[in-house]
Amino acid sequence: MSPFARLLRDLRLSRKLRQSELAGLIGYDQTYISALEVDLKGPPTPEFVDRLIGTLHLSAVETSELRRLARASRRKYVIDGEAPEHVFLLLDLLFEKLPEVTPAQSRVIKEVLNMPAPAEELEEQPRRRRRARQTEVHM
Repeated sequence: MSPFARLLRDLRLSRKLRQSELAGLIGYDQTYISALEVDLKGPPTPEFVDRLIGTLHLSAVETSELRRLARASRRKYVIDGEAPEHVFLLLDLLFEKLPEVTPAQSRVIKEVLNMPAPAEELEEQPRRRRRARQTEVHM
């Protein structure tokens, strides 16, 4: 289940709303709410997110979390065509291993990716000369 699907369900239940009630309040069909909650559709449209925020009167913290999880629940990513070779190889390995990644491995990967890059490695990056083609990745 995507992070957005879980949060949408939790928000709805915390306000004691049925899917049909929430759908009526924000002007969407109940089947769309259901499809989002069971992860058959996603990520939600920005318009849906905005309506949900306004209708449920979400706090700034809830709004920020909702937007973050909507972004994190996307299923397609675009890679800059001029990204370094190591980026393509890393993403290929990650995509191959995704079905087997454990929560512990996810935490370690996040920690490594949040480490600051040494200055000498940043200087090794080649300068971009032109607008790159982009490659779409489906996850």
